[in-house]
Amino acid sequence: MLEVEKIEYEKCILVGLVTQKQTHEKMTEYLDELEFLAYTAGAEVLKRFSQKLERPNPKTFIGTGKMEDVAAYVEQHDVGTVIFDDELTPGQQRNIEALLKCKIVDRTYLILDIFAQRAQTSYARTQVELAQYEYLLPRLVGLWTHLERQRGGIGMRGPGETEIETDRRIVRDRITLLKKKMKTIDKQMSTQRGNRGALVRVALVGYTNVGKSTLMNVISKSKVFAENKLFATLDTTVRKVVIGNLPFLLSDTVGFIRKLPTQLVDSFKSTLDEVREADLLLHVVDISHPQFEDHINAVNKILDEIKSMDKPTLMVFNKIDAYKAEAYDDDDLMVERTGAHYSLEEWKETWMSRTNGDAIFISALNKNNFDSFRKKVYERVREIHVTRFPYNEFLYPEYIDQYGQEEE
Repeated sequence: MLEVEKIEYEKCILVGLVTQKQTHEKMTEYLDELEFLAYTAGAEVLKRFSQKLERPNPKTFIGTGKMEDVAAYVEQHDVGTVIFDDELTPGQQRNIEALLKCKIVDRTYLILDIFAQRAQTSYARTQVELAQYEYLLPRLVGLWTHLERQRGGIGMRGPGETEIETDRRIVRDRITLLKKKMKTIDKQMSTQRGNRGALVRVALVGYTNVGKSTLMNVISKSKVFAENKLFATLDTTVRKVVIGNLPFLLSDTVGFIRKLPTQLVDSFKSTLDEVREADLLLHVVDISHPQFEDHINAVNKILDEIKSMDKPTLMVFNKIDAYKAEAYDDDDLMVERTGAHYSLEEWKETWMSRTNGDAIFISALNKNNFDSFRKKVYERVREIHVTRFPYNEFLYPEYIDQYGQEEE
């Protein structure tokens, strides 16, 4: 008889701030995302704490009174981890650990921890390890408080290097070694990309958990790992896809997220090279998410950072089967009608209508409107291919000619 596997979730609480730059609504939204991140990492959120401050406290991130409330709750409920929504400075982390006497994790390290769990290939593990060491280096003091001073006495007089200095040197050496390894891997990846011939390259980009891997599986008939968790995909997957008789390469890349740590953007440079070298981007958006417009802006910001914002892009609004507009009463004068009350047809008439036809609404899971999606991708890839090889135009007829009539 098979035993039922019981998953033990680590008990944790979340801490966020309302500041001049972050409203209460925005903080709630970020904490919702942080809770999903914590669940993905294997934690159960017991409670959320928030405070309104002009700016984070430079010593303890939150005020002393709120810190006392958090400490009392931690002790009363035996909480093992406190997760902060923003990146903490090494000093803040040390001070908070001394007050709460439990594990302190910020948003950056939580994302790094999830990446470490998800990394499957040697390449991905090297990238994550490099990002972790770069994050850890300035925070080593808190890990070695009991060895900060060298003990005296017979046999204890060494060259004068304390334990923490030794560890810093080891970490720096490891970072140097990993960077050399990354250069070798970058060269190998560049060679692999160069060996793919003259096929048109298409890359799936988008926020994390919008359905990129599901879309990849449907269009390429492959079995890329897909799950309803953040950062289910970490390793870049490339598949040859044929629509009609037109072949092209499709890449599934790592999902983006708001407040993405700079260490990760630097470490995943080679992964993002798939985006840089793509001829066409399929920007996948989860339209059923209430803040999908913010997600689009977050992805565009990262695309701008990696100098890929000007590439030809097809907006793919996914999960139309899960989209539900909030109810709105015209007679209710207290509630203002916003985008949350729009139907899909109304959304199509907004800024989405100004994308010059470069937008498509689908459900990758249920294959809703999938023929129109294939037609749109075929046309865009064919346009790039014919521009590159004009003499090949007769090989790939117009989609409408090839299939006799336009598919709905």
